Amino acid sequence: MKINIQPFGDQALLVQWEQIIDPQINSEVIRLDRAIQRSKINGFNFSIPAYCSLTIGFKPELISYEQLSAQIRELHRQSDNTSPRAFSSRKITIPVCYQGAYAPDLDWLSQHFGLEPEQIIHLHTHAPFRVYMLGFMPGFPYMGKLPQALETPRKTTPRLRVPAGAVGLAGLQTGIYPIESPGGWQIIGRTPLKIFDPEREQPFLLAPGDEVHFEAISEADFLNLKI
Repeated sequence: MKINIQPFGDQALLVQWEQIIDPQINSEVIRLDRAIQRSKINGFNFSIPAYCSLTIGFKPELISYEQLSAQIRELHRQSDNTSPRAFSSRKITIPVCYQGAYAPDLDWLSQHFGLEPEQIIHLHTHAPFRVYMLGFMPGFPYMGKLPQALETPRKTTPRLRVPAGAVGLAGLQTGIYPIESPGGWQIIGRTPLKIFDPEREQPFLLAPGDEVHFEAISEADFLNLKI
């Protein structure tokens, strides 16, 4: 696949693919990101994979924009010739309580969609979701795509406080709030799992490329599983 590389400030560059939400393009982003991480390029500082782009920070005193761009193009050429089967992703099940106070927007969405709450839960738990990127706050996973029947408007007035673990819908995406924060996604449930824990060796529970399945649990199970 073709890429476009351009400066992104004086200490970063931006690698872009076709600007669409597509699993194959996102796999290319993650594959190149992993190749860069393995290559140990002198002067490489950080990388941030997104839906169809990759931001790469570098130390200009150690490597120039032109040198880094050339190395990235070569790594892209090599990764572009790699079998798609070489890309591995984890399958992760996320338990979610879709009941009562854990799902404050479920009844509103039921009226908005013309679906019973049980139908919304069924659609949300019977489709695998790809983690396209982490962003917005530490470890927030942007996952998609939702079934077309669940395409969801954001709240007109965001909440000032959304609890950690809240599972929300926005557009054709679903996501999980890793920490308590303001937010405008429609909340349909909450998971007892810690999506972000700075004390863990791997602070983020999810990573780009993971495949997530949601599993409905009761409030009692939620309380038993919550740490």
